Amino acid sequence: MDRQIRTYLVFIFIPYLASCLCPGICAKGTSEKENMNLASGEPEEPINRIVVGVTETRDGVRKITSGLPSGSRSQTDRQRSQRTALYYIGMPGYNRYRIPSLIVTKQGTLLAFCEGRTGGDSGDIDILVRRSEDGGTIWSKSQVVWSDGSNTCGNPCPVVDYSTGRIYLLSTWNLGTDKESQIITFKSKDVRHPYVCHSDDDGKTWSKPVCISDSARLDDWRWYATGPGIGIQIKRGKYAGRLVIPANHSYTETRDGVFRKNSKYGYGSHVIYSKDHGRTWQISETITPGCNESQVVELSDGSLMMNMRSYNRKQCRAISISKDGGQSWSEITYDPTLIEPVCQASMITYNHGRNRNNSLVLFSNPADKKSRIRMTVRLSYDDGKTWPVSRILHDGPAPYSNLAVLPGGEIVCFYEGGEKNPYESMIFEKFSLEWLTGQ
Repeated sequence: MDRQIRTYLVFIFIPYLASCLCPGICAKGTSEKENMNLASGEPEEPINRIVVGVTETRDGVRKITSGLPSGSRSQTDRQRSQRTALYYIGMPGYNRYRIPSLIVTKQGTLLAFCEGRTGGDSGDIDILVRRSEDGGTIWSKSQVVWSDGSNTCGNPCPVVDYSTGRIYLLSTWNLGTDKESQIITFKSKDVRHPYVCHSDDDGKTWSKPVCISDSARLDDWRWYATGPGIGIQIKRGKYAGRLVIPANHSYTETRDGVFRKNSKYGYGSHVIYSKDHGRTWQISETITPGCNESQVVELSDGSLMMNMRSYNRKQCRAISISKDGGQSWSEITYDPTLIEPVCQASMITYNHGRNRNNSLVLFSNPADKKSRIRMTVRLSYDDGKTWPVSRILHDGPAPYSNLAVLPGGEIVCFYEGGEKNPYESMIFEKFSLEWLTGQ
């Protein structure tokens, strides 16, 4: 009998000891809530679908790792970090998290902004931020930058003034009881207003937001949105130092044969810019018809390129160029390579190391003509004229994104994504230029 007991205990103890020392052995036993399917791959190679593990950390993020042994990964794969879910459904505080915005401060700190929502696109929405001082390994707790009770505070669009270090956050406000359709059609109690606040301590604290509607909105612009994404500071030429914020609006459209919402109203883009380091703000000429949600980059010749979500039935991004620091804009053209399902996108320049004075431009969006799937990063070597390089970050549902470049040259992307729902998580991922180009 004693021998039988000892044998029985051995069979219990050995698996228990193995699970303690090698938790990965028992990974298959975790529940579906603790695991999620993500996909990654390259456009010309089969998509590699793997079941990934999710680990909760003390700083309130979820580390998403493949669990594959390092020996099974190629050298270029090792140049891509694990994914970190900074916000996700089920995270305490809000029912849903949306609208990623990511910027690197003058001190090299990452600021990841988003909207914390109790419902959908209207109602009680707050602007949140998380900070990382080590390139995205450790993150601060989520901080509320702006909340106004049950009203909507959204569309975070930050910009850094590198001459002073001050970070400006442009955003928008509307009554929580007013929906976008009501605001556009003059049936709301109020319009949507642009606001600005700032931080002088690397994003730790923020000033009280100030309404700039008097100088940055026309009376006919009922709906209004900053970004979504980030603004830029012009680096070259006559307009160096100017702060430029991409934005969009609704307006009364009287032309026939162009996009019109509810048969009467259109969408247009513009920029908000400051020539005096954020003391005053003004608006540019408009870009119409049928475009909104835009990002702006400075090209190697000092001109600006606006890249916009398009409603003009082209299934690709709309483009406009400014030669005067964002004050006026060219007629819309289209980039057939940058396909889209009518959605937001991110575009930034890559100026680091030997590429500091080159014409590299990075772009990310859901690369599909019909659905918000397949989050793809592209690279241009010629100021966005051609896009010879592309790699998929996430092959599943993935709508909005924001790119940034760290001081060491690593590229980071903060994007919405999930396995079944595109808004399951807001994922932070880091990778090298070499990984993107397959070198």
